[in-house]
Amino acid sequence: MDILDTLHDAIDTPAFLIGFLALMLPSLFWLIRDLQRRNTHLMPLMKVVWGLTVIYTGPLGLAIYLWSGRKEIATDSLPRRAFRSVAHCCSGCGMGEIVGVVVAAGILSLGSVWVSVITFALAYAAGYALTVGPLVQDGVPLRTAMRDAVVAETASITVMEVTAISVSLWLAAGAGMGDVRFWTALIVSLSCGLLAAYPVNVLLLHFGVKEGMMDPRMTDHDGHDHQGDPATAG
Repeated sequence: MDILDTLHDAIDTPAFLIGFLALMLPSLFWLIRDLQRRNTHLMPLMKVVWGLTVIYTGPLGLAIYLWSGRKEIATDSLPRRAFRSVAHCCSGCGMGEIVGVVVAAGILSLGSVWVSVITFALAYAAGYALTVGPLVQDGVPLRTAMRDAVVAETASITVMEVTAISVSLWLAAGAGMGDVRFWTALIVSLSCGLLAAYPVNVLLLHFGVKEGMMDPRMTDHDGHDHQGDPATAG
């Protein structure tokens, strides 16, 4: 119980939020400079994915990018592919989660059940759209893209959001948008969701349910957003 109390006390202070911003902003700046100087060849979609991942998780997102998302990686591997895949998932779901928590819990002050339902629905819709949109743009029929996105993304999104929403509700219980704990709980929940969904993505890639994002060393330079098999590119 002491550990839980300590965690609650830690995120309930402005110092936690200030500390996160002090780490996140330099991480984001470094990422943007690296994308501009050394990794301009990456697809526009993945540049957005990495930017959002760093905004949500700070140094954790930057570390994932350094290890798996740059052309400078020595080799590619299943663990690296899984991190690119989970970052892609997190970037979309994170948008939905932030909107859901802010609207349902912060503005409307709804109960935990409604907060969970609304947040999950928005997170799933955002993550789903981030997969379907590029596929349709690449010429995949809408029905096929929707079916493949459901198959490839449902398990990852479910684990990510069940974890993130649970952590957010647990840490921010009773907090409103004017409370530091409301925002720090959201930050912690996004990182927890990403980490929880990582092994799921390892399994999805291992069993061929999804192809994942292309090796950053092999990314095409033709300006298209297509990365990986169009049927499983989440």
